[in-house]
Amino acid sequence: MQIGSADAKTATRAEPVLLRFMLVATVALVGANLRPFITSIGPLAVSVQNDTGLSLQGLSLLTLVPMLLMGVMAFIAPTLQRAIGTRRLVVAALLVIAGGCALRMATASGWGMIMTAALIGLGVAIVQAIFPGIIKREFPRHVGPMMGLYSAMLMIGGALGALVSPIVSALTGSWAIGLACFALPAMVAVALAFVFLPADIHGGQHVQPTTRAFLARPRTWLLMLCFGLVNGGYSSIVAWFAPAYQEYGWNAAASGGLLAVLAVSQAVSALTLPVLARKGLDRRPWIWLTLAMQGAGFAGLAFAPGLAPLSWAVALGAGLGGCFALVMIVVLEHLPDPTQAGTLSALMQGGGFLIASVPAWLVAALHDFTGSYRAGWIWHLVSVAIVAGLTSRLAPAGYERAMQLRTRAGGLIGIKSAPACPATSAR
Repeated sequence: MQIGSADAKTATRAEPVLLRFMLVATVALVGANLRPFITSIGPLAVSVQNDTGLSLQGLSLLTLVPMLLMGVMAFIAPTLQRAIGTRRLVVAALLVIAGGCALRMATASGWGMIMTAALIGLGVAIVQAIFPGIIKREFPRHVGPMMGLYSAMLMIGGALGALVSPIVSALTGSWAIGLACFALPAMVAVALAFVFLPADIHGGQHVQPTTRAFLARPRTWLLMLCFGLVNGGYSSIVAWFAPAYQEYGWNAAASGGLLAVLAVSQAVSALTLPVLARKGLDRRPWIWLTLAMQGAGFAGLAFAPGLAPLSWAVALGAGLGGCFALVMIVVLEHLPDPTQAGTLSALMQGGGFLIASVPAWLVAALHDFTGSYRAGWIWHLVSVAIVAGLTSRLAPAGYERAMQLRTRAGGLIGIKSAPACPATSAR
């Protein structure tokens, strides 16, 4: 009896550990499904253009439309979350992503491709608008490392998108199948989210500010602008990095491999920089480091693209991936309450992705006007300089003053009004 009792106690202790591990795995796999639908296009751009008749600017809509939806839906997602429930909303959004990817197997027209991009972008927009809040709620002591993992898996998913799509396309003889194959990992993510995402917690104890209260704070708009300009660089890179090198004679597999190197560099940076930065509250020096790497990469693409393509890919990947992860951590650190922090994150992503939807089209338009991608890369150099200047205002000592929020009842709440989760910044 004593042995049986001991075994039962061991099993009882092991069960929460296993469930926690599976929740971490769910976060990782969900993140991995949010970028392949964009990055898989670049290596196959020539084939897609030839078969659908899309122009270069038409092809840019495959990035612009999802980015627009990511922006618009981020404003709506918190309301949907309250009405439908977090777990059900995430599962539904992942089903939409899987369905949109599968539909690409039967898509033969340009408008059909744009519609599937919009459908997948809708699902992605919902997931990424509410997932940072889930992470802050479920991992209050490990926000930094978990946001690093989530961001890294976004980038790894992007790497797989660029690497796998030309391989599957070559094996099957169909670029449509090369794009549609990402429905399979999306369905695995559906199953994990359905089983392991925790049930919703209702009846919050604290008065929450309105969305209007967040939008009334200049800090919200500052975060939107920083996030938008950085992700505008990402949207242009995933859309035009591979085609730019195809103009220099690289084939689809080689240019896709270069994009995969960039994405792997993003993932490594997104995973490691939050850990390296965890000992201090001030993330600005680390953000400036990532911006310097972005600047080096864009300068290389603009002025010496053939000199060291792998170096430009690594520099851009490390800069974009690390900056994304650090900015996501900074926004969550502005407010200790998970619901408030999640709302601020969603709004930052909403405005940010609306801004980020434009540069991929702008780079295409500048290419049509000038005959090369150089002008577009120079524009992103200017964007990096702007973000570097804005980042100087993100001092942790100013979080409380920057986020004084007015509630529906007219009262003011701020960073001290909600009970702070212990070790929220994973120090």
